[in-house]
Amino acid sequence: MNPTFTRRRFLGAAALSLPAFSLSSALAQDARESLGTMQGKAMSGPHPLETLMKAHPAALRPELRGVHPRVYTTKAGLDDLRQRAKGSQRAEWQKGLAGLIAMREAPAAAPAQKRRAQNNTAIGIIGAALAYQIEGDAKYLEAAKRYMDAAVSYEVWGYTFSKPDIDLAAGHLLYGLGAGYDLLYDALTEEERKRYRDKLIRQAGILARHFSPKPGKSYSYSQNHCFIPIAGLAVAAYAVWDDTPEAAQWAALSRAIFTRVLEVASPDGYFYEGVEYWIFSMPWIIHALDAFAHAAGDDLYDTPALSKAHLYIAHSITPNGQDIYDFGDAFEGPITRSRVGEEPARTHPGGKLNSNYNLLYRLAARFKNPEAQGVADWMASLGHVCAEDFWTLLWRDPALKSSPMSAMTPHHHFEDLGTIYWRSDWTPKATAFAFRAGPPEGHHVAHVIDKLPDWHLEMGHSHPDAGSFILFGGGSYLTGPMGYAGIPKSNLSNTLLIDDQGQANEGGGHDAFRDYPYARLDSILIASAKLERDRADIVAELAGAYRPELGVEKLERRFSYARGVWTVTDTLRASKPVVLTALVHGDRAITQTGAQSFAVPGQPASLKVDVATAGAKAVIAPGIVVAAGPPGNVDKGPKEERGAVLRVSLPASKAATLTTTLKF
Repeated sequence: MNPTFTRRRFLGAAALSLPAFSLSSALAQDARESLGTMQGKAMSGPHPLETLMKAHPAALRPELRGVHPRVYTTKAGLDDLRQRAKGSQRAEWQKGLAGLIAMREAPAAAPAQKRRAQNNTAIGIIGAALAYQIEGDAKYLEAAKRYMDAAVSYEVWGYTFSKPDIDLAAGHLLYGLGAGYDLLYDALTEEERKRYRDKLIRQAGILARHFSPKPGKSYSYSQNHCFIPIAGLAVAAYAVWDDTPEAAQWAALSRAIFTRVLEVASPDGYFYEGVEYWIFSMPWIIHALDAFAHAAGDDLYDTPALSKAHLYIAHSITPNGQDIYDFGDAFEGPITRSRVGEEPARTHPGGKLNSNYNLLYRLAARFKNPEAQGVADWMASLGHVCAEDFWTLLWRDPALKSSPMSAMTPHHHFEDLGTIYWRSDWTPKATAFAFRAGPPEGHHVAHVIDKLPDWHLEMGHSHPDAGSFILFGGGSYLTGPMGYAGIPKSNLSNTLLIDDQGQANEGGGHDAFRDYPYARLDSILIASAKLERDRADIVAELAGAYRPELGVEKLERRFSYARGVWTVTDTLRASKPVVLTALVHGDRAITQTGAQSFAVPGQPASLKVDVATAGAKAVIAPGIVVAAGPPGNVDKGPKEERGAVLRVSLPASKAATLTTTLKF
């Protein structure tokens, strides 16, 4: 029977509260993680960020000084948007209006400590402010001011008990109140302007002081707790540029940090924290870069991390159009896929994936890319949801032609992250899989981390899952990982254990890779990949994923697909006898159907697993996850049962080969 799912996860960063269409406050990590900044030994010479700040100050354009709006558009720009809202983009704009949170509920009252409450306030401000400028209806102005007043009433921006005033909620509110102040400047009284301006300057000052460079300080540039607050700081800087001399420093600091954010991002367009975090994090990269481009005339978009981003999100969607290949901290595995409990309200409102697909319209317009436009149109046709639908009016270029999905190659190898996606076609009936074998943030990190003393890695949202796979066929998600975990471990994925031990330094907290040599992680790789229209053959080297004391000298996983059958062959060589265990997960109870045969139930199709190696022992066990705990203690969550797992093991040996076949 199906396990009973009890949802006790203290959601944050990826929790898109829907149907209210709000972005979420991020999950705080465990106490050992240094999110945002970390203080270490002093470096020689000036801090690298200070050098970047001097070289690229990102000052407000002279013609925008003393005028509002200016952060994302101007009065002339608003005239154009009004015409588009009445004409070529009327349907999109009406959808945006229908989703305005500020028109459906009151803002959270102070101190607003409920999960995501302050973030909702921020999104409510900007949506209503833009609606007033386009529609001219006073009801939108009043709604925006109600939400702006709420933001001012929050003495602490964020959780009072975890990173107050310097974390994700602070970034949200600097963005929301800053953009609202800018858009509504001429519609506000002087008293209102002062109240909003004073709060912006106070909160921006606190956040900027925390992130300002000083000797020995490093930043988690690739992690969302770094760049989301800084995105809000950039917006606030341009909004109050004329009101405080500090704004110039805030803009320069924000620009310097985003220089690094883009510099360390994967050149594949792959987002290493997982699809759920792409959905949550990518808006802030877009919001910040749009502020730099429009307000300062400083366009930072030209990077493959952004020009290829549509490839990542397109291939990350399963053929049914509503689920994802959930590597890393992405949703809650069987809980999310079962559509029970509280999960669907935020992940699949109305049964449709909340994917924030309209971000791709901005990227398509910037890069004049019909393929990216086509991916966004495809996701829209699937009924996907966006947290900030109102931005589609600015982001989508209706003149840009859309390339059909049928023209896109149905498989892709993200070589930097060592992740492959393959499907037979782009229809809902496709057979498909994903396979990954690479370091958590990509091979490129091994070549740049030592050159950037101001960058420290925080990889808690990556899982120790090298060699794992996700299968989809017959209209069903057939097998894959168990989802977001307070303590990520290898036994949550379809990978391998050695003497029942997983990869890297798992089990010690939310970041399984803390204090594990990145050079060793870099040795995890896809040695060869042959991808064709009706077959695939992949060979991966996994030995570097396991701690040296486990004795693994060579561990190769060969993953092949042909004629409806996946074949997985694992070859081990070790310095001492070890037990090799392969894992296959199921969302529901797994049953034994023969001496070496098993069934992993799905809806509507099921997966048949055959162990082809004599002497292997198979055991069916419940899938146990340490769920995420509260902010600041994400690794202190309760244990949850999520589905089941088939464990296939060989007797202890220095050399072993284990073969398993899977079909639906």
